[in-house]
Parts: sequence; C-alpha cells; structure tokens
Amino acid sequence: MAPGAFGERLHRLSSAFAILGGVVLVLMTVLVVASVLGRAIFSRPVPGDFEIVGIGTAVSVFLFLPYCYLQRGNVAVDIFISHMPPGVQCVMDLLAGALFGTIAGLFSWRMLFGLADTIRYADSSMIVGLPLWWAYPFGVASFGLLAVSCFYVALAQYWQFHNE
Repeated sequence: MAPGAFGERLHRLSSAFAILGGVVLVLMTVLVVASVLGRAIFSRPVPGDFEIVGIGTAVSVFLFLPYCYLQRGNVAVDIFISHMPPGVQCVMDLLAGALFGTIAGLFSWRMLFGLADTIRYADSSMIVGLPLWWAYPFGVASFGLLAVSCFYVALAQYWQFHNE
C-alpha cells in the first residue's frame, strides 16, 4: 500500500485493534485453562465459561478483521484471475475491495440496530447474565474500520496500477 499519513494512521489503528483482539483471545485462553483445571482439581469449572468464551471469541474476530484485510491476509481465490492481464486483475481487486467495503459498512450500520435492540431488551447470557450488548461496539467499530480499510486498499491499488 502507498504509505501516506492516512495509510499510516489506518495501519496503526488496525494494529491496535488486532493487539486488543489478541489480548481478548489470551484472556479467553486463560479462562478456559482455569475452567478445565477447576473442573479437574476441584470439580468446579468456571460458571458460564463457554458463554464468556463465545462472546470473547466474537469480539477478538471482529478486532482482527481490519488488520487482516490491510495485510492482505484474507482468503482469495485467484486461480482464474492470476492468468489475466494486470489491468483486469486490478479492476477485479478494485471491485472486490469496493464490494467488501460496502458489505462491511452495511454490517457496521446494521449492528447499530442490533446494539440498540440488545440494550432495549436487556439481552444477557443464560448462565452468568453477561449483557450481550458489550460485544456490539467492538463489532460496529471493527466493521466500520474494515470498510474504510477496504476502500483504502482498493484506491491504493488503483493509484499504484495507474501510476505504473
């Protein structure tokens, strides 16, 4: 990607999201280990461990998405386009980035409604009563950042191809 001030800030913010996602994932690992040891040694697992791990895993996946996209770590099926001319490959990448960015933006927007409903109806997990809305702000922010990242990558690829 063409660095630039915006690109550098976008990469830094995406990296911060990914680091936070890693911290959440480590905490979920510690929770699972504590629950397994508690079950094995004291016959007392951590109550609701699977609920907490489920929510934490969703949060960490949300947080990894923008960084993964900026690092081109997403799964791409390029069997067909790898043999096409560079101009066609650029157009396909641009269209894919724009489509993915649009979808990520829609997810972020719709998650705002899910957040509002989850708060309004006080949805919570079954065993420990953890409020489910806590995961939504991470999803909204991550999908919003993913949308910006997708459009940034698409435009950067276009300018790189156009200037070659």
